[in-house]
Amino acid sequence: MAIVDEHRLRESLVSAYRQIEDLGLTNQATGNLSCRIGEDMLISCAGATVGNLTVDRVVKVSGDGSWDGDVKPSSEWRMHQAIYQRCEKANAVVHTHSDHCVALAANNQPLPGFHYMVGTFGGPDVPCVPYSTFGSEKLAIDAAEALVDRAACLLGNHGMICRGADLRTAIAHAERLEALCKQYLLAKQLGGPNLLTDEEWGEFFDRARKAGYIDSLS
Repeated sequence: MAIVDEHRLRESLVSAYRQIEDLGLTNQATGNLSCRIGEDMLISCAGATVGNLTVDRVVKVSGDGSWDGDVKPSSEWRMHQAIYQRCEKANAVVHTHSDHCVALAANNQPLPGFHYMVGTFGGPDVPCVPYSTFGSEKLAIDAAEALVDRAACLLGNHGMICRGADLRTAIAHAERLEALCKQYLLAKQLGGPNLLTDEEWGEFFDRARKAGYIDSLS
């Protein structure tokens, strides 16, 4: 049964990779995604593209960071692993270099609370962690820390990363964050949007929690 479940997860991950490219969130080999499997994770391989990612090129990385075979995991496997270790609710992680997320992250700016949908990531903003070299332990630690109380964060001079209860939810977060970053950058061209007040955020989170809205997206 465990073999069947792993194969299905591998198929789901390959399908999810195609989906994030179809959504315009990644291109060439700039994105990677993973899902939890017990104490381990399945992650797209190094240099993954829609054209070369198959179920056999999805890499299983153990809790100690080791893997078998000649196919290497994405260079960002440490960041994915750190998020699973810090965030119990995370069962899937998506990392992209989508255009508008990169534009904001390149300025090392968080996405502020200009729209109530920002709150669907768990707080009144989406933080931006400082730049660190790709694949580094520092980047992994910073991203995992940011995602303890948020479902997504921006990565300074890099891109974005998000977590979800499953691949579907994580992809939805990635798509929503890209749209919100685009809308925020458009709004700034008119002089800067109004930001929701603490009182307005309090009312939003109160209503969202009562409706089970936040939990359903985390």
